[in-house]
Amino acid sequence: MHDTNRALLIAGPTASGKSALALELAERFGGIIINADSMQVYRDLRIITARPTPAEEKRVPHRLYGPVDAAENYSVGRWCRDVGAALKDVVGQGRIPILVGGTGLYFKALTAGLAAVPPIPADIRADVRSRLQREGAPALHAELVRLDPATAQRVTLNDRSRISRALEVALATGRPLSDWHIDGLPPIIDPDRAAKIFITCERQELVRRIEMRFATMLKSGALEEVRQLAARQLDPLLPAMKAHGVPWLIRHLKSEISLEEAQAGAVMDTRRYAKRQLTWFRNQMKDWPWQTAENAVAALEIQLSGLK
Repeated sequence: MHDTNRALLIAGPTASGKSALALELAERFGGIIINADSMQVYRDLRIITARPTPAEEKRVPHRLYGPVDAAENYSVGRWCRDVGAALKDVVGQGRIPILVGGTGLYFKALTAGLAAVPPIPADIRADVRSRLQREGAPALHAELVRLDPATAQRVTLNDRSRISRALEVALATGRPLSDWHIDGLPPIIDPDRAAKIFITCERQELVRRIEMRFATMLKSGALEEVRQLAARQLDPLLPAMKAHGVPWLIRHLKSEISLEEAQAGAVMDTRRYAKRQLTWFRNQMKDWPWQTAENAVAALEIQLSGLK
């Protein structure tokens, strides 16, 4: 656990204004922004994931934005290792770390610890994914019921990612994923020694922001970015290939749907994701204060004053 009582943790649904808030706070406190979003780690996806622009990255230092190739399956465990190194560097400079993103599991691992699941051998991962393509998710879910009934009960029959992940762990380790969750790694930051906030936004306003942001992405070159990604012919189950908007724009590039249909599908997926983010934080991070972006600076300053 890192010895810092000056960390700022900023979470919230997509398009809620987290990044702009982080920039304001970094400039005010001389901080360094650290990414806590599972899609913004991929270097191939600057535009489609709304990563900070080059101009924004020049305003204040940023860490963990775009260091990972889209061909990699970046996990929360790897993020914990990477963020630990980033925190050590930031704290060593006497700067305040500002962690910002919308991936709830990253923040939970950061403040509550993580299950110590060992790396999955490449041959087992490849075999499970091949079977997933041939047999379908329900067939693998039936196997998961036998090997890890606790996890199988929590996932739906067609949740391809979670089913394959849990099955890989069970086959590779001989232990169900639910068991690994019992024996975890310690937290990286003491939540009682960090100022934290969840940015909220009125529903219709959030929908408007999501729609406007995707339209801006298209104008800024998102389609060409996805075209270059699709040309690599990567495994469609890789996280980067499932980033919001990517599957829809790939379908458009294949002439299966119009650009307008792709845009509508991407916006709908993003809206649903934002709803899941709200639900997840409400249930999993109950002690996090909720504030609008406009009131967040004052709320965080009050928290910081109590940590000195």
